[in-house]
Amino acid sequence: MKTDKRILVVDDSNFMLAVAKICLEKVPGWQVLTASSGEEALTVAETVPDAILLDIVMPGMDGPTTMEKLRASDVTRNIPIVFFTGTEDPDHRQNLAKLGAAGLIPKPFDPLTLTSQVRDALGWKV
Repeated sequence: MKTDKRILVVDDSNFMLAVAKICLEKVPGWQVLTASSGEEALTVAETVPDAILLDIVMPGMDGPTTMEKLRASDVTRNIPIVFFTGTEDPDHRQNLAKLGAAGLIPKPFDPLTLTSQVRDALGWKV
């Protein structure tokens, strides 16, 4: 069974990128790629990571727009996307699910539980 995973984390905060990378790479076999904008994410996603963790609110291209562009490409359309969201609004969360998000992780995320939240959202086994 393949346990190696490549995860693209997209956030305009360098601090959030660094914390997510440190947390996720504690899992043996997980490699984290990062992008600090939606535009950069489109380029990095061409390497076809196993999953994308995508911030919703970013300057320039926001998360939902980035997801639409990823879904429009034959290369990236099937990569599961989990959104980082700071909203508690159930309607907003439901709209993200309708976009086809594999899951939602509250932001700010808890560094101690981030890996389990990612596994749960994506249905990955230990």
